[in-house]
Amino acid sequence: MMRFKPSLLTLALVAAGASMHSYAADAVTDKDVKAKKDAEIEVIQVKGFRTSVIKSLNDKRFGDTVAESISADDLGALPDQSIADALTRLPGVTAVRTGGQASGLNIRGLDGDFVFATLNGHEQVTTGGKRAIEFDQYPSELISQAAVYKSPKASLIEGGVAGTVELKTADPLKSDKDQSFNINTRGSFNDRADEISDAEQYGNRLSLAYQGKFLEDTLGVAVGYAHLYQPYVASQFIGLRFNDDKKDVNADGIKEAISEGFELQQKGGDDTRDGYMAAIHWQPTDNLSLKGDLFHSKFTSENFARGFRVKSLKNGTISDAVVENGSMTGGTVSTDGTDNFAVFVINDNDSKYSELTSGSFNVEWNNGGALTVAADVSYSKADGEFVNGGTRAVLYDDIGNEVRSAESITYQLNGLSPADISFANDYTNTASLGLKEVGMWPYNQQNDLVAYKLDFNYVLDMGVVSSVDFGVRYAEREFNAQRSQAGYGFEFGKNPSNQPVLSLNGDMAKVVDFGGELSGYPSFLAIDFNKAVELVNAQLAATGQSPFTPTANWSNNWTMIQSGAVNEDVLAGYVQANLDFDIADIKVTGNLGVRVVNTDQSSTGLQQVGYGLGEAITDELGVVSTDYIRNKVGKTYTDYLPSLNLTFHLTENDQLRFAAASVMSRPPIDKLKSGMGSWYDDSATPGYKKYNAWGNTSPLLDPFYADQYDLSYEHYFEESEGAVVVALFYKDIKSFINNFTIQPFDFEANGFIVPDTIIDNGVEFPVVKNEGQYQTAINNDKGGYIRGIELGYTQVFDFLPSPLDGLGFTGSYSYSDSEVEFTTDLSGSNLTIPLPGLSEDVLNTTLFYTLDGFDTRVSMRYRSGYVSEQVAVESQLAFFDAETVVDYQASYALDNGLKFLFQINNLTDEPSKTYFGEEHQTGTIQYFGRQYFLGLTYSL
Repeated sequence: MMRFKPSLLTLALVAAGASMHSYAADAVTDKDVKAKKDAEIEVIQVKGFRTSVIKSLNDKRFGDTVAESISADDLGALPDQSIADALTRLPGVTAVRTGGQASGLNIRGLDGDFVFATLNGHEQVTTGGKRAIEFDQYPSELISQAAVYKSPKASLIEGGVAGTVELKTADPLKSDKDQSFNINTRGSFNDRADEISDAEQYGNRLSLAYQGKFLEDTLGVAVGYAHLYQPYVASQFIGLRFNDDKKDVNADGIKEAISEGFELQQKGGDDTRDGYMAAIHWQPTDNLSLKGDLFHSKFTSENFARGFRVKSLKNGTISDAVVENGSMTGGTVSTDGTDNFAVFVINDNDSKYSELTSGSFNVEWNNGGALTVAADVSYSKADGEFVNGGTRAVLYDDIGNEVRSAESITYQLNGLSPADISFANDYTNTASLGLKEVGMWPYNQQNDLVAYKLDFNYVLDMGVVSSVDFGVRYAEREFNAQRSQAGYGFEFGKNPSNQPVLSLNGDMAKVVDFGGELSGYPSFLAIDFNKAVELVNAQLAATGQSPFTPTANWSNNWTMIQSGAVNEDVLAGYVQANLDFDIADIKVTGNLGVRVVNTDQSSTGLQQVGYGLGEAITDELGVVSTDYIRNKVGKTYTDYLPSLNLTFHLTENDQLRFAAASVMSRPPIDKLKSGMGSWYDDSATPGYKKYNAWGNTSPLLDPFYADQYDLSYEHYFEESEGAVVVALFYKDIKSFINNFTIQPFDFEANGFIVPDTIIDNGVEFPVVKNEGQYQTAINNDKGGYIRGIELGYTQVFDFLPSPLDGLGFTGSYSYSDSEVEFTTDLSGSNLTIPLPGLSEDVLNTTLFYTLDGFDTRVSMRYRSGYVSEQVAVESQLAFFDAETVVDYQASYALDNGLKFLFQINNLTDEPSKTYFGEEHQTGTIQYFGRQYFLGLTYSL
């Protein structure tokens, strides 16, 4: 029978506590095993990135699923800004950069809506309206280990079609030290901050962590704190979508697609995050274990976007148009001030405030023999407040009478470089720039989840099944959303008579110049948003109107239908056989199981019925509407999710893995809302009206389902630490979610309340309830496969002569392909696009070197082009150009526990670039700058 032969360093790490969990089969305790290993193995102390690489390799080697992991050599040792940055080093894992930093994750070409996440084995909710976890909420200093499960097993909580990300905080009883204390502090500098008016150049990070064992190693305590203050910096040109309403721009009888416009912006502000963790583990006897953990993170992002927004190019007078392949890419656009083409000076506030709390309590008991029972209760809560406000100012010849100025711009798009733009007017004079619109559109969301688990493990003395796991989990989740608005004035057209355009005063605005690649753009006025609100309130008070306050606006349906609640109750049970047997001389391990999941989902929201036929609903300011009713709609369904994981130990250093499973991911939580707007039109029966509704959300949605298969070969080097891994994967996804119009739709049969009659202009009409159209979200029948290959290579070159024996390399390449296609018209015509988030080629490499106390590494992340959302006036799908991000880090550790660190993120100042369909249809060109860090850590 083949047995693997780990190297001395591998054994040392295992003995020191590298995570291997097993249930006791006899009276021999974990403490006895550990003592025996400690006596037999000489523990070699190796610190730094090399240790993390080897730990991760061991986790993969000894794991029972297809998984990747990262590990810290101590709590607080991961250098990354968030755990998202660290996870992007893993094969097949990519990230979308938000403000230059990694936030959401893609796994094997699927975006965050398909990624499930747990903390210490417990489901995590997010601060937004989707399932996608915002991983920048989790400080890397408080995470001791993170794993990405690419193949599931029955005992894992369901929810990840792409994969499951498992984060772990410290277990103090597993520490190899009786007492440890770490302090980490560093300052940061962004080399593009001086290009942005009012942007901060310097930031800082601080973390403290303590672990201790007491009462003869039966009680462990861990606490940690991590603080981040990080300036937010970006210079950006944003091209907007190309209209499918084409125009003959050269009077030659040929119509071309024209961009809706573009934005020239400076973005600045700061991100502040404070994270806290605590854990206690008490094991009073060998048979009883009690654990508790708590995690809290508070994230504040106060950001502004300032500059120009040029809109409705097609409505202006076009001359000298430049056309490329059916699209207008340049020319002169003019207006006499009477049409809807305009240049707006914009000042937006895009702040976000979020809090996340997660905690659990676990009791595990062993009967001294074959049975282990674990009971667990957990709680996850996330609140997000998104403040979206801004001002719009326009040029006027006569502000008091709203006589707009004539305007003219000349532009030329330059593909994946910022456009050339010149304006004929001056936008820095407070006397001619009028404040036309001030708005706030807050969106507040709350997520709460309580879960209960009961798990059993029973060790069997059998030839094939070594043990059996089975258990049950019940979870209750509630999502609440409140959309409100406060608006003064209109973007286009004449302002209301009681909301006139306001003149600016000198102390509420200042002249701002563009810098860097945008330095040739014209200057503009930066308007203080708070002072703009004061000006508006003074005007409203003078005319006896209510002050400018965000509240539900009952005349605007989109605020109503985006408010509401979603409830999700899940009862799951599983049984899993853990396998250990031989086929000839080949040892086989793994598991076989099934998970059964019953989901009861429903939503309570506001459904518009109109004509005063609804309930009397009063907002917090006393405004009453009778056009809406509260509705509750939902469904219940049961899923059966089988899974198989097999590992064939071919030789001492070679193993083959095979995995197959049925998996699911539930729809984005805000897609399950029942809020609906409505309208009535004539029925096919004369004298009747039919009811129609819109909302693009539905509590009747099904999850995403997929069948998946994995096959991988792993070879571990015998004479040095390292491995070569080749993995093939295939996912057959059954359906996706699309916005769709269903007609006819039987509203009453599907649980919606519709009035029997309406009175329109004094005439009563019976209402037909099953003939109208329902604009909603549906599960389409067009799924498809995602398939690919992943290659991994890790090598510690300790066989080289000194000092080269400290050199090491770890890298991976993945290729993904999919038949899934969607269509979009953002390029001016219907265009087939690939699965959003899918990069065909992804390459991650890290070259590292360790010599005595010196530790250095350079990392490179490359992903080929892909489709995703760019955020402009509203979210728009766009093609993202390929990008390569390079980071560098060096540190030197002294014998007294002090370590100095230097780090550069985005070493080559890689921008983010998008386009619509073809590169000459410019999307976003965004520059983030390099981040420099200098700091020190101290460990006891």
